[in-house]
Amino acid sequence: MTAGRAALRILIVGSGWAARWHARLLAKHHRDVSLMFWGRSAAPVRGLVAKYGGERVSGDWKETVLDERVDAVFITTPPHTHCEIAVAALDAGSHVIVEKPAFIESGEFDAVEAAAARHGRQVLVAENYLYKPLLRAIRAHIRSGVLGQVRFVAIDAVKHQSAEGWRADPARAGGGALMESGIHWVAFMDALGLSVRRAEAFFPDAPGGFERSVTLVVEYEEGAIGVLNHSWEVPGLLRGLRLSRIYGTRSSLLFESNGVFLLRGHRRLSFPGLSDMLGYRAMLADFVRVLKTGAEPQYTIADARRCIELIRHTYGTDKEQSR
Repeated sequence: MTAGRAALRILIVGSGWAARWHARLLAKHHRDVSLMFWGRSAAPVRGLVAKYGGERVSGDWKETVLDERVDAVFITTPPHTHCEIAVAALDAGSHVIVEKPAFIESGEFDAVEAAAARHGRQVLVAENYLYKPLLRAIRAHIRSGVLGQVRFVAIDAVKHQSAEGWRADPARAGGGALMESGIHWVAFMDALGLSVRRAEAFFPDAPGGFERSVTLVVEYEEGAIGVLNHSWEVPGLLRGLRLSRIYGTRSSLLFESNGVFLLRGHRRLSFPGLSDMLGYRAMLADFVRVLKTGAEPQYTIADARRCIELIRHTYGTDKEQSR
């Protein structure tokens, strides 16, 4: 953060759904954050400025990230562009916030981490599932031992959604359903408080590497087995209600996958954090704290690398790094 200025100047690169969502929540931190916007098309950027305040910047993004007023660059563009923009922003002296999936391959993490180390800057990954109240509650149950030894983790993440634009292009998205939105659930399973030993994925349809459905099987060091069923083509019940379970030798957890409720055993029902069920508010508050104080984020670039390398391994790449 630039000395002598109270507000962080955050440049949002991109003007799609993610940019709009994050701008809306960052605007609530108006005393701590001042927004700037860049996008390929002027109209949506003007709309962001009109709705959330801040400043529109024009020109090429490579020129934009050189602006000395910028404290952090928030990258919301397609995944295949993340690495180039992140390295340029870090080399310009800015911190970086990057949408998930952060980077597509291990070599991209290497380049970004090297640039961050050279300039003493932070790289924050916008993985909101790591900030879900549901995940905090599950970790607390597992850590307390009330479940006994965890034996099975069964995550239902099937839904029906269209994949258009860059999301339908494996070269730009880095893969199919497992990489683009399944990364949320991989990160979730990785952060339960159990240590992933290895994983294997099964792709029912996988035409040309662009899967729309996947079953991921995870072995944990503690002996538990996790199974994730994730799909873009299987409608969920009751407009998206999905039930997941964690089974232990003493008790079990039943929870709505998004976090609507959590039931331990047969009687202990809770509703962990409905006001921020998806974790976005907690995530962005953490980012503002980190950028103002220099503290470590709750979700680190090392955590993001581990999850991406696990996925690349199931795709048949980056095997040496993920073992």
